[in-house]
Amino acid sequence: MAINSILPPLPERMRPATLDEYVGQQHLVGKGCILRNMIESGNISSFILWGPPGVGKTTLARIIATSLQREFYTLSAVNSGVKDVRDVIEKAQGRSLFSQAQAPVLFIDEIHRFNKAQQDALLGAVEQGVFVLIGATTENPSFEVISPLLSRCQVFVLKSLEANDLQQLLDRALHNDCLLREKNITIKDSSALMRHSGGDGRKLLNILEIVVDSFAGHKEIVIDNDVVNECLQQNIAVYDKNGEMHYDIISAFIKSIRGSDPNAAVYYLARMLDAGEDPLFIARRLCISASEDVGLANPNALLIADSCFRICHNIGMPEARIPLAECTVYLASSPKSNSAYLAINAALEDVHADSSPSVPLHLRNAATKLLDELGYGQDYRYAHDYPGHFVDQEFMPKEKVGKVFYEPAPNAHEDRLKAYLQACWPKYYPKSQKG
Repeated sequence: MAINSILPPLPERMRPATLDEYVGQQHLVGKGCILRNMIESGNISSFILWGPPGVGKTTLARIIATSLQREFYTLSAVNSGVKDVRDVIEKAQGRSLFSQAQAPVLFIDEIHRFNKAQQDALLGAVEQGVFVLIGATTENPSFEVISPLLSRCQVFVLKSLEANDLQQLLDRALHNDCLLREKNITIKDSSALMRHSGGDGRKLLNILEIVVDSFAGHKEIVIDNDVVNECLQQNIAVYDKNGEMHYDIISAFIKSIRGSDPNAAVYYLARMLDAGEDPLFIARRLCISASEDVGLANPNALLIADSCFRICHNIGMPEARIPLAECTVYLASSPKSNSAYLAINAALEDVHADSSPSVPLHLRNAATKLLDELGYGQDYRYAHDYPGHFVDQEFMPKEKVGKVFYEPAPNAHEDRLKAYLQACWPKYYPKSQKG
């Protein structure tokens, strides 16, 4: 008999009930940290939990409601509409008329999938304190949550679980789960379990359950990397619509584009669309890929990706599959360059190491008479007044003179950029430079 044929799945059986049982996110729930302080003080306000799948967003919301002895309502943005939101509001308001208890907690999973009308329906109730809103999202709330609602909520960022967190979940499951602790299980090597989980605690426990389940009828269960890999190849053959393989598929999609394979890219696009993935999630990733992977080798790629996002937003599915496919094929078939990506990363690394250099006086804005008298803007030369719209003057702080962050990649478009830069800045881009 499969170990999960009667009882709930292992992740549900192992769901923590208290903060002390909760694994990970110590920057939020550790001693003296913000969420623990809110819970211990009893003063809790609406907030949004932003982080990848399987890091404990839903669990944390439940623990908070339980710890504060608040009634707990839950909605999923995937299958809830405005009516469902209004029903919960009415229920909470009706309850407040007959009870002196504190406001209940309303947890909305995947709040980024609520449209503007659905989010607008929440505003008044959040403002009036009808309930404490806890939203969970895997997407940046700055882009997906309307500004009036976002301004009424704090945003807490949850991180992927680290190796020691995953090991703690693994050990706890083996020793505490009512079924696993009755079995003779030996884990000789857990690295494949960790690797396939990708920092997702729910995924780790699901994989463990699948692997153990494959030993049905065996008195002894020995788990190593080969066993895990073989078992997963046999059992995880489809995209999980609940998010277990969400990041695996999008990763394969982007890497296929980066690798200039339009056929594989369209295949993974089809996998996501067939599984009900949000087309705007895909379109955003295409915009990122257009900048990061195609970049200056074909600057039109970013324009096409941006147009794709706007079109998908306007027309929705199923028609959105067509511009998504068009953009995917275009990006995958374009020449590639990550020179802009490398340039900004190098510049950020330099800034983080030393952010103190002053802007040269001739580049500063003389907004007042005093600033003009202090030399702001003096000796600045207006490039358009010179032949070729260029004049040799220094723009870097004196401590950074000579720093080169942008290195043109070898492709037709950047070859032209390189030739221009060599003509303007031979000291920084000498013609003997390779690439």
